Amino acid sequence: MADTSLGTPEQLRDPDYTPPLIKAVPLGIQHVLAMFVSNVTPAIIVCGAAGFGFGSDSPDFPQMIYMIQMSMFFAGIATLFQSIGFGPVGARLPIVQGTSFAFIPIMIPLVAGKGVEAVAVLMGGILVGGLFHASLGLVIGRLRFALPPLVTGLVVTMIGLALVKVGIQYAAGGVPAIGTPEYGSGINWLMAGTVILVTLAMKFFARGMLSVSAVLIGLLAGYALAVALGQVNLGSVGRAAPFALPNPLHFGLEFSLAAILGFCAMSFVSAVETVGDVSGITKGGAGREATDREIQGATFADGLGTAVSGLFGALPNTSFSQNVGLIAMTGVMSRTVVTIGALFLILCGLVPKIGAVISSVPIEVLGGGVIVMFGMVVAAGISMLSDVTWNRRNMVIFAIALSLGLGLQLEPGALQHLPGTVKVLATSGILPAAVIAIVLNLLLPEELASESTDEVSGGLSGQGRGRSTGA
Repeated sequence: MADTSLGTPEQLRDPDYTPPLIKAVPLGIQHVLAMFVSNVTPAIIVCGAAGFGFGSDSPDFPQMIYMIQMSMFFAGIATLFQSIGFGPVGARLPIVQGTSFAFIPIMIPLVAGKGVEAVAVLMGGILVGGLFHASLGLVIGRLRFALPPLVTGLVVTMIGLALVKVGIQYAAGGVPAIGTPEYGSGINWLMAGTVILVTLAMKFFARGMLSVSAVLIGLLAGYALAVALGQVNLGSVGRAAPFALPNPLHFGLEFSLAAILGFCAMSFVSAVETVGDVSGITKGGAGREATDREIQGATFADGLGTAVSGLFGALPNTSFSQNVGLIAMTGVMSRTVVTIGALFLILCGLVPKIGAVISSVPIEVLGGGVIVMFGMVVAAGISMLSDVTWNRRNMVIFAIALSLGLGLQLEPGALQHLPGTVKVLATSGILPAAVIAIVLNLLLPEELASESTDEVSGGLSGQGRGRSTGA
């Protein structure tokens, strides 16, 4: 329920209303706390996949700090594109932007074990993909008919399923430790388990900002335990600069067909996610449908924010769904509140010491946090699927898209004879599932939709009973 001391109900539903600053500032920081961990985690995952050294004595360690720093800085810049806007860019709504998890299954194969040099390929793909994403703003309104909850729910579910393996690997000790005696040790799982348990305790037994920041508090608890166990090295913090500006083309630019196709395809998925987030904000905060102008502006800002990020060494940006839920909870639609949060993110991004502290978090502690976050992505997808009418038509679409998408991701060797670019895209899990679901949803006749869930369940149960009797 909204706090009426912030303003009248009509004011709180108005994006252009500014609450008293003494309350607007904490509300803005609360938005940052809700998304902070999710925002910096992709940078750590990508750096780890590329083989960056996690120790402060590694020559690649400053590069990881820089990418974390830019994740904060350009999340703030992209959020300003949305909340303030300029020209046709921006929804002028309280939309919080942050580094997207959706692109991770595409990015990991492109950089796996290839070191810092491979990051230039990512930046080229991010730049082109961001420009393509922005161009979708011209047509996104006309494409909404092809994106029912069956498709969008499946895509979000596949994003989470594609990432859960990463969470387990991190909790057990990280990819470099696989095969060593330390991998999966009791101390590793103690740190990861502490994060999970504290997160659950905060989420279900705390209220207000403590509940909203449950994952962050869980990570802090795991970090404190790691310090007590002697698992934290803070040597890099003292060596990090107190202030640093973004560096254009920090990692360089290299254009690869696989990266460009992958980022353009995932940009469409990200645009679909943004449409849902904009609709969620206007419904939850203002009790109305989003306008075409708002959806178009949000898509422009999404793509432009991603393209600019690629020029400075940051990862793709998208709207953050957890902040949509926060707006519904607080009832405050003010874009000024989100603008304050964006300025706080920009300030953090200009201080490398903050990035150095974040990078000192043991991989096992981070693993506990991402297990929760990636599981929540899956849960969000399932929640979206709850709006689907599960008749035979929709069950067939879901079954084929999920089986092929997830199956090819689990067994990429099944497509070993395909060209490299096509193989990367076909085994990403998300892309094949999304394409199959969209195509089947457009092609399969609607007549099948007349069959109810009970008829389908009964038919399957009957088949099962028949086989049992025959045996």
